[in-house]
Amino acid sequence: MDQYDVAVIGAGPGGYVCAIRCAQLGMKTAIIDKQWLGGVCLNVGCIPSKSLLKNAEVAHTLRERGRELGFSFENLKLDYSVAVKRSRQVSDRLVKGVGFLMKKNGIDVHLGAAKLTGRDRLTFTDAEGKSTEIQAKNIVVATGASVAVPPGWQIDGEKIVTYQEAILQEKLPKSAIVIGAGAIGVEFTTVWHSYGVEVTLVEMLPRLVPLEDEEVGEELAKNFKRRKINCLTGHRVEEIQATETGVKVKVSNGAEQKTLEAEQALVAIGFRPNGKGLGLEEQGVKLSERGAVEIDERMATNVPGIWAIGDVTAKLMLAHVASSQGIVCAENIAGAETVALNYEMMPRATYCQPQVAAFGLSEAQARERGYNVKVGRFPFQANGKALGLGEAVGWVKIVTDAEYGEILGAHLIGPEVTELLPELTLAQMMEITAHEIGRNVHAHPTLSETLMEAAEDALGRAINF
Repeated sequence: MDQYDVAVIGAGPGGYVCAIRCAQLGMKTAIIDKQWLGGVCLNVGCIPSKSLLKNAEVAHTLRERGRELGFSFENLKLDYSVAVKRSRQVSDRLVKGVGFLMKKNGIDVHLGAAKLTGRDRLTFTDAEGKSTEIQAKNIVVATGASVAVPPGWQIDGEKIVTYQEAILQEKLPKSAIVIGAGAIGVEFTTVWHSYGVEVTLVEMLPRLVPLEDEEVGEELAKNFKRRKINCLTGHRVEEIQATETGVKVKVSNGAEQKTLEAEQALVAIGFRPNGKGLGLEEQGVKLSERGAVEIDERMATNVPGIWAIGDVTAKLMLAHVASSQGIVCAENIAGAETVALNYEMMPRATYCQPQVAAFGLSEAQARERGYNVKVGRFPFQANGKALGLGEAVGWVKIVTDAEYGEILGAHLIGPEVTELLPELTLAQMMEITAHEIGRNVHAHPTLSETLMEAAEDALGRAINF
């Protein structure tokens, strides 16, 4: 029987990063995954979707902004299958890169479905049904999460799909209903609409991207409406069924019910942790009712030697959070110097058009907690770089504590705002205030100047607004 210091179950952004850090710290490490290196993120999630979004950006420019930019076409043709093939090439390259990193760091890779048979043992069964048992002093569970589908909804992979089928299909429907206006829902809405698909976006809660600051959802809805995307917020899906020609979706806002019809429906309402069926409960590991593995700040479960990271913990289902958890977990296993993660201050990024980025408290949350709130704002309409790009929609909003100048959160919507977050999250982590951000000289013309101006606005001295 092979013996290891650490065995990691799951090779996604949390698992493979954890394995590498364990190896760096001198521990003999194995990683087991039932399907692929890189997990959902690299294979059918955040990486290929960003490739599709780039193609969608170009398609949108050619289809809807040609006259503004001085382009004209007699017979514009958009081949979505090429976009999908390019996204697969991007994904494959990074997956191969993870394989290289495993070899570089001396990590044993096993493909198969894993299950704990003891507190320091597990078996994995490969595609041919062969089972192998290994022993490890520490076992890290990084099995991610699966699409949440309500009872009675039948995913057929063609007319009613999840993100996984949607990201791989090379032919787009003429019309689609997207159920759920979180990150996945608004990103696919952006891609499909840019290629000419007639999209209706349905969200049960009162606004788009409902977990973000209220004003962000309102601004995104305004821009989607400008692009003629039909958004039904405050509508619950009562029934969904496949028909001969597509799908029918019955929705209700409490006062009235309507039936929507389209060629395809995308279910994007959330995820459930993959904590059950791994043998964890048999070993005494505590799970929530949803199947999330309960952990402490060290990433340790209640059972010594068993750890968990990433979406399976349901702390914050984001790839970069999983990676950060993986590093902290490895360092705690090794007894090395590490940190405690503040999930509330983790960056969040949504790559719709316009992009959405945020971290920390919303303005409403800050006020509810009793802070004397001071908000700084700056619109991209007053930013020279944004105007030059022709993407001067949205704004930057920084929420601060008026008494000490502490940055409590930030909420951005506009061009490439996902790239602007690190300055703000670093400032918050290092207890830098709006005053220092305002005094930091930002190159001109850049989008980052909006951060400086919003910080200055929080202090009542914005120059260009």
